[in-house]
Amino acid sequence: MSITALETATPGRALRIGLWIAQILISFVFISAGLVKLLTPIPQLAAMMPWAGEYSETFVRFVALVDLTGGIGILLPALTRILPRLTVLAALGCAVLQVLALVFHISRGEAAVTPLNVVLLALALFVLWGRNGKAPIAPRQV
Repeated sequence: MSITALETATPGRALRIGLWIAQILISFVFISAGLVKLLTPIPQLAAMMPWAGEYSETFVRFVALVDLTGGIGILLPALTRILPRLTVLAALGCAVLQVLALVFHISRGEAAVTPLNVVLLALALFVLWGRNGKAPIAPRQV
């Protein structure tokens, strides 16, 4: 098999399934976290996430909206095939958010909560890599 044939080969079924699983997991975690941060009163949220009680409610709710946007963006455009390129941008945004979350938590001495951030970062980078080049979603034909 030539190099050209390898480069133009369609992505394997396992890769495509893995990407969908990663997208669904990221979407579930981000949407869940966003809804909790958006709908839970700050005193209750601070009991679950101490940082939420130390920053303004506006900041906490903004982070919630960013989480929701990332969770929706990583899945919905790919599912509907309407502007599926947005999934790649959402994966990039989710990866950046996790890097910022890692820095934030480590700077606060909360290294114990960072494994989830590392896993989400790895999943977001996998989706970014896969949907950007290896197994992109074709836009819907009108």
